[in-house]
Amino acid sequence: MKEQSLKEKTAKGLLWGGLNNGAQQLLNLIFGIFLARLLTPADYGMVGMLTVFSLIAGSLQESGFTAALVNKKDIRQEDYNAVFWFCSSFSLCIYLLLFCCAPLIADFYGNKELIPLARFSFISFFISSVGIPHNAYFMRHLMVKPKAIASIIALITSGITGIAMAYCGFSYWGIATQNLVYVSVFNILFWRYSPWRPTLKINFAPLKGMIGFSSRLLLTNIFGHINNNLFSIILGRYYSEKEVGQFNQANKWNTMGHSFVSNMIYSVAQPLFSQVGDDRERQLRIFRKMLRFTVLISCPALFGLSAIAPELIVITITEKWLPSAEILRLLAVGGAFIPVSTLYSNLIISKGKSDLYMWNTIVLGVIQLGAALCCYPYGIRTMIMCYVAINCGWLLVLHYFVRREIGLRWMDMIKDIAPYALIAGSCVWAACYLSNDIANLYVRIVVKVIAATLLYIVCLKASRSATFDECIQYLRKRNR
Repeated sequence: MKEQSLKEKTAKGLLWGGLNNGAQQLLNLIFGIFLARLLTPADYGMVGMLTVFSLIAGSLQESGFTAALVNKKDIRQEDYNAVFWFCSSFSLCIYLLLFCCAPLIADFYGNKELIPLARFSFISFFISSVGIPHNAYFMRHLMVKPKAIASIIALITSGITGIAMAYCGFSYWGIATQNLVYVSVFNILFWRYSPWRPTLKINFAPLKGMIGFSSRLLLTNIFGHINNNLFSIILGRYYSEKEVGQFNQANKWNTMGHSFVSNMIYSVAQPLFSQVGDDRERQLRIFRKMLRFTVLISCPALFGLSAIAPELIVITITEKWLPSAEILRLLAVGGAFIPVSTLYSNLIISKGKSDLYMWNTIVLGVIQLGAALCCYPYGIRTMIMCYVAINCGWLLVLHYFVRREIGLRWMDMIKDIAPYALIAGSCVWAACYLSNDIANLYVRIVVKVIAATLLYIVCLKASRSATFDECIQYLRKRNR
């Protein structure tokens, strides 16, 4: 009965996670199209230069306590309360520090306009600190539905705000304000839907039991953000705002694609693995099932995005963004395996091995930084190809450590990943071949999408995929 209950919770979590992320990506797509038509690559480049600083500051104020609260065996009100007061007070100090350092950031990029923009944009990470314990509470109890509602309302509100400001001529200030409004509305709704409330009894003693675990995750998150934003930093330093904007536009589309699956997996994987952590055989069985489900979704979605990149970019945001299409084609191929890395990482964290996860991320970051610095004189394309190859290859390193934890064999991993990746790649290639001679962009993209989708479904049915059949059966059950 307990296993059935956990299975039902997981299925509901994945369903709501999928609906949430699907709605988010659709809204991001709609609002992104309007903004990209109103703004220039240079406008996106201005905000993109500050992204890594906001993300690092956000990691500092969160300090890895979300995962620490989720993985803690016995949790009390005092644990949430200590995290709330520490994160909110610490984030205020970091904001004041960044406010004073804004001129130094502007000097690094050689752009004085970044000073007021930085001071305004960095407010958002301070606001997000007040929702950290609520987020942990939702994750710990697999409460995906309220998070989905909060994120969708916040997206709609912030998207309308950003478009209105861009239409009125506020250029990159529209993007910065959109981010600030999103974080504000999102956290207000967190407080609305969460049953937990902080108290004025401030006691930081409970942090002692979490600081070892959370501090390693903090360093990991910082290096992870640096890894993910290496190109914005290097391009901002050695290239123009326009080229930074083209890359950021491509990366935004790629992120929308892979985060649909990654966030759906993240919302349930870590608490699920923690709950079954004492049963290695059961954990292995659950991990393999989730691995197959992840690849079933991510490979066709991202390979397909790579295939339709030129048509999609021109149709949605006009030809001024066409250089970003070639970047997107490369990024999306690597993006297909990012959700797999997310799943592997969540398994490692759930086993309490935050130090292992930390060193993996740090070493990966150092390798990526060295490769980027060596490749930047040869152009953006070469840098991205190297970046994608390193990220995909690093899956083998993550698998080595997961194999030690739950006994997942190399051959089992290949059996779980390779069939879906090969079928998805073959179907997408066949769809591109069939539409190769179609001149009209609109007709060509429709033919690619429909042909690839139908071929993929037919191949899955022909190969008798158990994972695909289980997904269909569950959806039919929910519909009834």
